Amino acid sequence: MEQQQAPKRSLFKNWLSILGPGVITAALVFGPSKMTITSKMGADYGFSLLWVVVVAICFMTVFTNMAARIGIARDESLLTLIRNKFGKTISIVIGIGIFLVATCFQSGNATGVSISISEATGTNPQFWIIVFNVIGILLLFFKSFYALLEKLMLALIILMLFAFLSTAIMIETPLGDFLKGFVPGIPPGSVGLIIAFTASCFSIVGAFYQSYLVQSRRKLSGDQQTTQRQLMGSRIGIIILGIMSAAVMVCAANTLHPQGIKLSSAAEMGRALEPLLGTYASHLFFVGLFGASFSSLIGNAVLGGSLLGDTFGYGNNLNHPKVKLFISMVMIFGSVIALIFGNLPLELIVFAQSITIFLVPFIGIILFLIANDKEIMGDLRNKPLTKLWAILGLVLLVALAISNFYNLIK
Repeated sequence: MEQQQAPKRSLFKNWLSILGPGVITAALVFGPSKMTITSKMGADYGFSLLWVVVVAICFMTVFTNMAARIGIARDESLLTLIRNKFGKTISIVIGIGIFLVATCFQSGNATGVSISISEATGTNPQFWIIVFNVIGILLLFFKSFYALLEKLMLALIILMLFAFLSTAIMIETPLGDFLKGFVPGIPPGSVGLIIAFTASCFSIVGAFYQSYLVQSRRKLSGDQQTTQRQLMGSRIGIIILGIMSAAVMVCAANTLHPQGIKLSSAAEMGRALEPLLGTYASHLFFVGLFGASFSSLIGNAVLGGSLLGDTFGYGNNLNHPKVKLFISMVMIFGSVIALIFGNLPLELIVFAQSITIFLVPFIGIILFLIANDKEIMGDLRNKPLTKLWAILGLVLLVALAISNFYNLIK
């Protein structure tokens, strides 16, 4: 019996080593705020904005792949490479900036995970904020935190895929309308949602962190994977991100759009599904919301805390006590804000957006320049076609930053 089970365990570990970094990125990007935006797109405009998912995923794939190649090509962390090439100040600005943004938006993840449980059970959401943040902090004390993180995120991704795809197919999707959704078009009043979705899905910070995840996986597996297999895992992770986004949009387009139901949160969508599809569909959607919220609660904290740790010279080491302290700080701050205010206060939203406006295009340009450097990257530097797509992506990032700046000051 043991001889028959061994190959299965080996196969699972092999696939986990390939998919791990990409799955973690998909899980941390697909949070409750992204679910809210995607649900609104489907509820307000039906299938007509499905093309936006394809565009955002294409650019996210380009920059995630770029960061993954940096993680494969070098043993030094990305912030260390930036420090060596552009100076200490640039690396500090990026590291502290990402930490502050991650910390500010953590309360939304804490609120999302609490609502997903409290709505399904009729219990106090504040209790669940405390419970799941305590669980998140306790996970840091496992011996190999990265290995645990991969397994946890894979489980949550499978949970989300099951929940969203099951909910999406409960009502038959009109094939013609579905296919028309991939033809670019901008319905009246949809520009704000298109910008919000693109900015959240084309997450340059999530792409940036991919280099750290790839290096952590390399250390764990001893560089046994080929370059192409590691890059394939990153691509698959971002494709999964696109599938989940499309599934939530299709679900809203199928059920809420025909009824003219408007949404302001993903939790409202879960409640709205109950009279249309029954309690089972509503609970299934809240299961998906829990997966999205808890994965982002953990992933966002790990991203912010580990990059702050690298800023202070602790390197790409999730098991370092100081790095675990920084990760815990993100979770604690987010839970305190969620408990006191319920949602993110306007002042913190403005502060986080102000940092993001300038930080995101800056990170994108730095990432692009590092990946173009032959001395750093060798044969893994950007190819001409990648450079073209990356430049288009940078133009899009600058355009989004200008749009966000205009919305902030008007």
